[in-house]
Amino acid sequence: MSYRTLLASVAAATLLLSGCTTEEEVPQPERWDFSTRPDLNPPKIDIDVSSQPPEEENDLKTFLAPKGQAADDEKSWVGGLILDSAGEPVWIRHGSGQMWDLRVQEYQDEPVLTWWEGLAETPETAGEVVMLDDSYNEIARVGMGGDLAHKTADLHETTITEDGTMLLLSYIKTQTDLSPVDGPKDGWVWEGVVQEVDIASGDPVVEWRSLDDVPVDQTQSKIKDGEGTEEEPFDYIHLNSVSEDDDGDALLVSARNTHAMYQLDRETTDLNWVLGGSASDFEMGHGATFAWQHDAIRREDGTITLFDNHAAPRLGDTRGLRLDVDEGKKKVTVDTEYPAPDDRSSGSQGNLQELDNGNVFIGWGSEPYFSEFTSDGKLLYDATFTGGSNYRAYRFDWEATPSAPPTATKSEPSEGITRVHMSWNGASEVAAWRILSGDDEEQLEETAVVDRTGFETAADITPAGSRIVVEALDEEKEPIGSTTVD
Repeated sequence: MSYRTLLASVAAATLLLSGCTTEEEVPQPERWDFSTRPDLNPPKIDIDVSSQPPEEENDLKTFLAPKGQAADDEKSWVGGLILDSAGEPVWIRHGSGQMWDLRVQEYQDEPVLTWWEGLAETPETAGEVVMLDDSYNEIARVGMGGDLAHKTADLHETTITEDGTMLLLSYIKTQTDLSPVDGPKDGWVWEGVVQEVDIASGDPVVEWRSLDDVPVDQTQSKIKDGEGTEEEPFDYIHLNSVSEDDDGDALLVSARNTHAMYQLDRETTDLNWVLGGSASDFEMGHGATFAWQHDAIRREDGTITLFDNHAAPRLGDTRGLRLDVDEGKKKVTVDTEYPAPDDRSSGSQGNLQELDNGNVFIGWGSEPYFSEFTSDGKLLYDATFTGGSNYRAYRFDWEATPSAPPTATKSEPSEGITRVHMSWNGASEVAAWRILSGDDEEQLEETAVVDRTGFETAADITPAGSRIVVEALDEEKEPIGSTTVD
């Protein structure tokens, strides 16, 4: 396995996130240029790694949804990418709004590809969760239900449960007294809402609203001049993840702006406890305090993992964190830290994923990096990429064969030579390409077989006739798709 190293990408990524605003100040990432798919031109995710990922993970794909930042919106690229072990695109999605939380999940015992899609203007966003099967056919779009069916789902959470439901978040404008936080008595906030929605029917089966249990005086955010009005509500809580807890009998909710997690009874939505923040029911041991966090998840061993931003404003170092939670003694201690290998501070976004081999994979949110650690906190590698910030980064095994056929084009770089370009957006099992040529379908003969070299593969041939067909081959050299070359 080889990762292409381009040290210049580090500087480019840093400038992209540094706040530069003019075209001269913002170097644009180099774009892919595919002959077969000129409509797909994502930034090259040039990856610089400190060491190689474990060999047993060669088949895992990396999932990113970079939000390119440019002075000119027409030059920004936003979309989704699935990358192979060499950093080459396997699948590219572009042109349907911003994408957040691109990942593989299971629905009705089958693998599905999901993401949030829409207009990301937090805290009030306009979008829904898209679900595709492993042929990239759309099978569902999921949003809020019940009385909030007119509201679109927030971008922060898209988790599917074994019950065929999806955990979602949203925000609603709610009038409340803000005088405890030096705001107007008749003020307005963005109230956080948790829903568990049945995917098939669209009906909510669970709903919780934050003001029922979390008053505004628990916020760690400072109300700004002009905030707290109906036109500009105060984002006092900022929910950003919800996951199953207590063997499915509870939900675990993370709130960035209160520096806290909340365990809710899944049937009644009663608040069981608060962990962290100003109203914590737990004693926080040395180093266990977190701030502005994301992605809180209960693990099978009983620990809770999270991405501890500790910024912004910066209150400490950004890190991955595993907490040992003793609910009987109401005490929390640090089990394992996964620190950044440099002075890295992520002011927004980020996640921590447990891989099947026990390793931990971290996406650093607003900072264009991802890293892998052993379960006990040893850094295995750290990678940086161009293309802007990324909400969550993942690694999954993903086998997909698109329902759409491959794409191929031809050109004549010199007399008697035909250059064939071949690609198949989303096909994960292509190992090689076979080129057939002849005067008609009955006279086609094998002209060349070439190994796949990336998203697009090129081959120079001398065709045996005017008709050219290409076949995508798997590892066993069996055809899995074909198309006629235009």
